[in-house]
Amino acid sequence: MGTSSAARQPVALVAVAALLIVILPALAAAQEPVKSFDQLNTRLVVGDTIFVTDAQGREIKGKIRSLDAASLSLDGASRITFRAGDALTIATRRPDSLKNGILIGFLVGAVGLEAVNLISTSQDDCPAGCQAVIILLGGACGIGVGAAVDALIPGKKVPVYRAPGAGPAPRLSIAPVITPRTKGVAVSYSF
Repeated sequence: MGTSSAARQPVALVAVAALLIVILPALAAAQEPVKSFDQLNTRLVVGDTIFVTDAQGREIKGKIRSLDAASLSLDGASRITFRAGDALTIATRRPDSLKNGILIGFLVGAVGLEAVNLISTSQDDCPAGCQAVIILLGGACGIGVGAAVDALIPGKKVPVYRAPGAGPAPRLSIAPVITPRTKGVAVSYSF
């Protein structure tokens, strides 16, 4: 006997809701880079580690030593100063939230340990309360592993400045499309 369409709808809605919970915070955090050098102080402070791409296309990494409306000095392999016309782009690495690692770790640990339990024991050997404890124990172990793995992954580079005329970075956009007659994904690429 097949599963009816009405029985599958709640599962699809839960899946879409879970996807939106994961994706929306990342979309809300996105900011366009400033286009004026004198606005850098709204995004950066002395001591931040940044990545500057100069007019020759070289990327220089360093900590901000000083920052004003007309120049930026870095301490890195050597001390270097950039004037407004010297830098094409400036990016910083934002720390990655541990939330997704914790959530994925919990799910993998809980499902994994419960799968081992179901394979190795019969229903009579482990009542519902026992299964709940196994799921929580597996999830707790998974939280630790997921957080540790996620902490090892560096955050992504986020552009904070783009010189006028440097052009926008290519952008990929992916969005779910769900209507009564259509289910799919809309993909767009701009450059």
